Amino acid sequence: MSPALTLPDGRRLALNAAPLLMGVVNVTPDSFSDGGMLKSAEDAIVHGERLAAEGADIVDIGGESTRPGHATIDAATELARVLPVIAGVAARTNVPISIDSYKAEVAEAALRAGASIVNDVWGCQRDPAIAGVAARLGAPLILMHNRDTIDPEIDIFDDTLRFLERSIAIATAAGVPRSQLVVDPGIGFGKTPEQNLALIRDLGRLAELGCPILLGASRKSTIGLVTGRTIPAERLAGSIAAHLYGIMRGAAIIRAHDVAPHVDAIKIWTRIGATS
Repeated sequence: MSPALTLPDGRRLALNAAPLLMGVVNVTPDSFSDGGMLKSAEDAIVHGERLAAEGADIVDIGGESTRPGHATIDAATELARVLPVIAGVAARTNVPISIDSYKAEVAEAALRAGASIVNDVWGCQRDPAIAGVAARLGAPLILMHNRDTIDPEIDIFDDTLRFLERSIAIATAAGVPRSQLVVDPGIGFGKTPEQNLALIRDLGRLAELGCPILLGASRKSTIGLVTGRTIPAERLAGSIAAHLYGIMRGAAIIRAHDVAPHVDAIKIWTRIGATS
């Protein structure tokens, strides 16, 4: 049987030759790329519908910005933002929904409202109880590497591998099967541009962790630094280039703001590979 993530309702997301696409819905006033663009829950639901129609395999909904210097919010505020959107997208589409949160309370409420996957930007190391939530409700769990500070002197691969090993240990100890875990190097989170590029270049090194790899370089500042594009929404070409390189290095899931162009790019990449 092909590797797959099993959702709480029994559906399976196959992890085959073609990577899955995760579309981004930010229900936040201050995200780095599109904070405040979705003015209401209905705007966010419609955006989620559009991403699904464009070919997203997963719709990732988040209510707290994770950009550098962001203001933290409490669980009640986060839930007020995301729950109506999760319920709306779940009612109008069949696409699996992931909740982008590191809080156990938010993850549990989101899963009960219609989400199917937990996407934790702190890899169970901010609120370890989130692993128990995923285990109890049968949800796949995405574990991302993160750092509070940037240190250009560290070996970023060693730091990422050791962090994710700890995250995997927390998750499996809580009862999440290893087959339900995905790892993410956390492009743009506590890293220099050079470290971000190194992680993409040698992404395959994360395969030693034994979990599928998610890559999310969409619109990140490193893309802007290399291309000179200061406006995040204008970094599409650079984002696609980074993601295709990552796919060649083993990425099984791509997290992107611009789904339709990524669908086209991946179709061509897949077809070329099939005919080579």
